[in-house]
Amino acid sequence: MADTKRAYPENVPGEFFVDDTCIDCDMCRQIAPSVFKEDSDHSIVYRQPQATAETHRAAMALVACPTGSIGTRQKRDLSKAVAAYPELVDENVSFCGFASPNSYGAASYLILRPEGNVLIDSPRFAKSLVRRIEELGGVSIMFMTHRDDVADHEKFHGHFGCRRIIHTADARGIEAEQLLEGQEAVTLGQHLTAIPVPGHTRGHVVLLYRDKYLFTGDHLAWSEKRGGLVAFRDVAWYSWREQTQSMKRLLDYRFEWVLPGHGRRARQPSDIMHRKLIDCVQWMEGVA
Repeated sequence: MADTKRAYPENVPGEFFVDDTCIDCDMCRQIAPSVFKEDSDHSIVYRQPQATAETHRAAMALVACPTGSIGTRQKRDLSKAVAAYPELVDENVSFCGFASPNSYGAASYLILRPEGNVLIDSPRFAKSLVRRIEELGGVSIMFMTHRDDVADHEKFHGHFGCRRIIHTADARGIEAEQLLEGQEAVTLGQHLTAIPVPGHTRGHVVLLYRDKYLFTGDHLAWSEKRGGLVAFRDVAWYSWREQTQSMKRLLDYRFEWVLPGHGRRARQPSDIMHRKLIDCVQWMEGVA
């Protein structure tokens, strides 16, 4: 729970604040960009919410914060913010909120399907979120893009009995029911394709759904600053060269949405997204 005594002095005066436990995961800035912004290596409240909708978004950011670093100076009813998750992104794809500190605040997503729902990476095992997922049909498959974002996977598996999938190169110490091998794409079911993309980690995998939604973990995100797609050189733990080659293999696929664990999500027509991916590859090849 956020502590007013530890609130950053850079917060503007008012109800909402961020304290010094913030890990700069960017979650709040994505959820409520009119309230939160980056200040050096952490988030702050730069503008107090002015309308009901803004206040609701700020409360949603508070609920989603992995470290409980966002607070209010007066006790507030957060039930509507809690009930907002999973939050619809598009069609049958939702954002789970409730980020986990064990995945450094990574985003996770839920695909609702008649043949069984798919959870991409692990959110925090929050009771309210779990109850809502139960109401939506539970979890049949839990797809883990890489070892960094598995968080509470054991609790979700224990509760829902879901089949956990991860690449064998990232599976050390992580129990799963299905291990992916090599660098060939694997069909996991109707409209679901797992594509190995080593680079950030040796066993990183992205998930393509319906040739429209690409769940990218820490492999690929949208950069508002660059106005296009971007990979993160400073966190290519395994190999930047391998990550560049992995990105080139994604040119064989088409998608409209990029939905990352870290970084900004975005939607563009598939031809524009493909052009942005080409630009990203060319930029990566020029980065040592």
